Amino acid sequence: MQYRKVGSSGLRVSAVSIGGWITFGGSIDEPAAHAILRAAVEGGVNFIDLADVYARGRAEKVVGRVLSDFKRRELVISSKVFWPMSDDPNDRGLSRKHVVESVERSLRRLGTEYLDIYFCHREDEETRLEETVRAMDDLVHQGKILYWGTSVWSARKLDEAHALADRRNLYAPLVEQPPYNLLERGIEEDVLPAAARLGMGVVVWSPLAGGMLTGKYNDGVPSGSRADTTQWLEDKLTEGNLARVRGFCSLARETGVEPGQLALAWLLQRDEVSSVITGATRPEHVTSNLAAVEVQVPAHVNERIEALFGRS
Repeated sequence: MQYRKVGSSGLRVSAVSIGGWITFGGSIDEPAAHAILRAAVEGGVNFIDLADVYARGRAEKVVGRVLSDFKRRELVISSKVFWPMSDDPNDRGLSRKHVVESVERSLRRLGTEYLDIYFCHREDEETRLEETVRAMDDLVHQGKILYWGTSVWSARKLDEAHALADRRNLYAPLVEQPPYNLLERGIEEDVLPAAARLGMGVVVWSPLAGGMLTGKYNDGVPSGSRADTTQWLEDKLTEGNLARVRGFCSLARETGVEPGQLALAWLLQRDEVSSVITGATRPEHVTSNLAAVEVQVPAHVNERIEALFGRS
């Protein structure tokens, strides 16, 4: 396993990490989730990414019940705050009230005294940025979180947060968590340059485009798959995208690796990327994803990937 620094900090996370969106507490049962977590940690993963909204808190509870199997100090555990957790009008967003109350609930569900990283799960246009940054700074001083980050924030908002933190002598966000994969490359224009300029790490979600880049949808939508049970991939499953993915799968086979491994290795070439957050429904998926760390992408393969997915 490779361990990469998160931005300008001294924190190091595994290049491949494990996330609990949809799966933990949701699409897979608890014994399966525990088997996946054990396979990940035993394979060198130290970064476990969660959110309070994942399975309405159940993902955090599932991970909390297996944490006693591991040494807490050897893990980097993150969670997130923003999305509504009830009908209470204050149980949402990035107000001080919601941030402070939400971190306490996440800590209880996980059975831990602190989070290594606490993410603002989206931008909140209804709360002043200074209120959110000060709340996060307070949590760092209280020892309830060690670092804080953002998820799917614009480059403009990242600049604003850092400028405010500099003016007020507050802790600034250390890491951004955007979607990033061969089919979704918008962050290359501004978010990646902003993160590098601000000393922020980048940990990316959906590195396999919801499984599309493994080739699982090349011949249709399998029963029970993410595309079969949710609408999340509906706008991505176009014939144009599928044609690109089929070409990519052929290229991976020529290279001697699985398509998913090549897709992850392509991301890990970027100096800005600290970690790729992967999902899994079986331990074998974890093993396959971890192998991506060893995959080298030759220049001629990169050229062919750009020919398939290059941004016009």
